[in-house]
Amino acid sequence: MMKGGFEVVHATLDMIQPHREPIWDFASVGFPTTSVAAAAVSSIPRQNLENRCINLERNELSDWVEQVTKKLIDDLPAQNTDTDDHHSRTLQAPADIPMLCEDSFPPSLLGDFRPRKTVTSSDFDELQWSNVNGGNDRGLSRLDEQGLSLITLLLECAVAISIDNLGEAHRMLLELTQMASPYALSCAERVVAYFAKAMSSRVINSWLGICSPLINYKTVHCAFQAFNNVSPFIKFAHFTSNQAILEAFHRRDRVHIIDLDIMQGLQWPALFHILATRMEGPPHVTMTGMGSSMELLTETGKQLSNFAKRLGMSFEFHPIAKKFGEIDITMVRLRRGETLAIHWLQHSLYDATGPDWTTMRLMEQLGPRIITLVEQDLSHGGSFLDRFVGSLHYYSTMFDSLGAYLAADDPNRHHIEHCLLYREINNILAIGGPARSGEDKMKQWRSELAARNSFVQVPMSSNSMAQAQLILNMFPPAHGYRLVQGDGTLRLGWKDTSLFTASAWTSHISR
Repeated sequence: MMKGGFEVVHATLDMIQPHREPIWDFASVGFPTTSVAAAAVSSIPRQNLENRCINLERNELSDWVEQVTKKLIDDLPAQNTDTDDHHSRTLQAPADIPMLCEDSFPPSLLGDFRPRKTVTSSDFDELQWSNVNGGNDRGLSRLDEQGLSLITLLLECAVAISIDNLGEAHRMLLELTQMASPYALSCAERVVAYFAKAMSSRVINSWLGICSPLINYKTVHCAFQAFNNVSPFIKFAHFTSNQAILEAFHRRDRVHIIDLDIMQGLQWPALFHILATRMEGPPHVTMTGMGSSMELLTETGKQLSNFAKRLGMSFEFHPIAKKFGEIDITMVRLRRGETLAIHWLQHSLYDATGPDWTTMRLMEQLGPRIITLVEQDLSHGGSFLDRFVGSLHYYSTMFDSLGAYLAADDPNRHHIEHCLLYREINNILAIGGPARSGEDKMKQWRSELAARNSFVQVPMSSNSMAQAQLILNMFPPAHGYRLVQGDGTLRLGWKDTSLFTASAWTSHISR
């Protein structure tokens, strides 16, 4: 463990000057300096600040969704309950304490279940009005009647799809697409609009037997950067991982980083600057960037190379326009004496790595000194209804968190919801799943790594925790973001729901 790592990181941050090219604007990349934090807060439109309390009062969709899905589980007995399913995780923190350590977390409330009967509208109506009138959750009464009705119909539609009643599902989807708008003031209506669109794709794919999405990677990367600018989640992933990699590279003079889905490479300028200013001198850095487009990979490599050159750091970039799980070890130009780091920021936009079992096997063969893994607390495994329940709760929370920060008519909010969150929802519901991909997906990678003899967990350090807390300090407490440390991991969520978990691992045969 590198001594004084946190001090080294922050001693250099004050000397950083933003580059003129937009992709390397350090404010957008996410350096957590005091000046950047102040600028981030001061740049929030006044309208957003004035509407924040209103938005927070309205945005209780995720609370209601969780209660509805729990009721659904009670009404539809499980054939096989998996207590380790991580469709959603709960952040156990008192309301007045934004950060704490926790050694254990309860299993998911939304475990595996299978329908044994058709759920009718009266089942949901009983739950809906008993909850609203019961007053057990103050947030429920703030949802408008139309939003509740739409969610009810969406749940009925999901059950119909799960039992292959596609005709009835199609009828309900026609009604949903006419009633729900992605531009609505209500978070519930926006969520329903995007879920209905994804479920329509699912029904069409089931009828036609096709499920091949066309992905505009430039559009996705642009939305990803916009999300990074307005939310702490991507910055959290970048800086906690960078700190773990920095500590693993201590006193190493030749290092190699494999990024399993590098996109625009926004994460790496921050790490490069720290490595270039180390007391023992900068290392030679080799980076292997994985992605789907050689054109985009080449452009990213050019940007990173130019940045490293300005820092006076020896650097080389190797693009591989394939998925990590579809290559063999000979395609990775790993040299003797290099210290290897593998970084994986997981998302649900598309399948970035290929088959899980071959991805795991290649990691074992490479024997990295550090694996930094940032996972969505969302499972891609299981049946359609499993994925629907988990994703409805997860993305209701994501939409709530955006609604607490951005006004309903904010163009950035619509851009993120349409180009990023909807694509993830569509991939999970219309594309993903064992029946469609022909393979089983691991529900939680950190559990799989822990279960294998090849890897051992490296607890996230206090320096990583400090980095994450600095990122969170850029957002006022009223926005509801919560940070939890426990089980060697760091978790960032919104209110009581964990959304992203960062962990680090090392191989027993590490270089």
